[in-house]
Amino acid sequence: MTLRHHLTRALLLGSLLSLGACSSTALQYHTLIPAQLALAQAQQPVDFQLQLMPVRIPVQIDQPSLVIRQNDGQLNILENALWASPPADEFHDALAFELEQRLGTRNLSGLPGNPGQPVLTVRTDVRRFDSLPGSHAALDVVWSLSFSNSPAHNHSLTCATTVTEPASSGLDSLVTAHQRAIGKLAEEIAGTARGWFEQRGVECR
Repeated sequence: MTLRHHLTRALLLGSLLSLGACSSTALQYHTLIPAQLALAQAQQPVDFQLQLMPVRIPVQIDQPSLVIRQNDGQLNILENALWASPPADEFHDALAFELEQRLGTRNLSGLPGNPGQPVLTVRTDVRRFDSLPGSHAALDVVWSLSFSNSPAHNHSLTCATTVTEPASSGLDSLVTAHQRAIGKLAEEIAGTARGWFEQRGVECR
């Protein structure tokens, strides 16, 4: 066999190995919705209904893949680490889950509710959704509350929340840190909504 044939076989084998390595890289799917079905302690149900509107998120992280921050000026899109659904939907569904647990009521999700009961409408604008491996996951969210069918609450209330949760270098740790951060955001929203509805004040927590 000639040297040329040897080289051709070596190149072909190298190409096949390279393709095999690429195809063997498994895709990983992540979700912001926590695994637990309920909080450890049941929450007292509120006397109003919940309507969580679609969530606005930054364009740079509105990607099918996870986007992590490498430094102050560089982001990295992880092609093999994907969200189970679009990031805005992931955030919306995770926040809805956490609010339902803390308010003791289900999110209407656009469905008609009880016409005789007030409806709390929650709007959220996620200004920052940072994922820094080996450091933290951080949220900066502006949110507003408004009631319908409630004459005592004839205006809206706008607040802001920033949350930073520690995370290790693994992606699972980052996603879990974001889950905890969304839980803390829900705690502030639910606490403020309860206080406002019960006339304990209308200031942000």
